[in-house]
This record gives sequence, C-alpha cells and structure tokens, in this order.
Amino acid sequence: MSDKTFDPKLTVFMLVKTSPEWLALSIDDRFARMRASFEPILRQHADAVRLRFYDAEFYTARLTDLWVWEAADHHAYELVVEALRETAFWDRWFSIVEIIPAVENAYATNYGRAPLAA
Repeated sequence: MSDKTFDPKLTVFMLVKTSPEWLALSIDDRFARMRASFEPILRQHADAVRLRFYDAEFYTARLTDLWVWEAADHHAYELVVEALRETAFWDRWFSIVEIIPAVENAYATNYGRAPLAA
C-alpha cells in the first residue's frame, strides 16, 4: 500500500515490556519467532494498520518498547489486537503496560483549523 493512500484515523501508543522469557531467547530465535507469529498478522492487516517499533529501555525502567500503531479506523486496530492476543507476544513475551489511543491533530480538525506545524 502506498503512503499516499494511507490516511490513519487512529494512532495508538502501546507501551510494552519484554519478559525474562523473551530475553532468555537468542537473538536469532527472537527474530524467527517475530517473523513466524507477528509478521503474518501485520501482513494480513497491512491495508488498514501500520506499526512502528521504538526502543525505550535505554531511558526508562517502566517499559522496554513503544509500539506505535496507525489504523484506518478503530475496527481495523481492534482486529489486530484480537489476533495478537492469540499469540505468545501478548502477556507472555511482552507485558502490555499501557495502551494510549490518540487522534492526530483533533484539536485543529474539530475547530476547522489548520494544525500547527514546525
């Protein structure tokens, strides 16, 4: 899907923390498990949901990673979460610390204004 056609209506910041079980795996094993269980879900929903990974363990002990989801709509995001909950990623290899849904520039859109830009 082209970036020009993807217009996310929802952004979700998912704060996660790796489990000791996940960290005990070799790096090769971690990547293999991600490709086997996480990647098919991303591919299945690629037309409506995107994911970016950010590492945070360098700066905080509360979480290790921040997953930023962009979705075409709430239902598309919900379908991805339902699929993830059926894998070991959800609450076995990663603890979901917090989920923060947000709408980009809603403050401007709600008042018919252009958003501030830097």
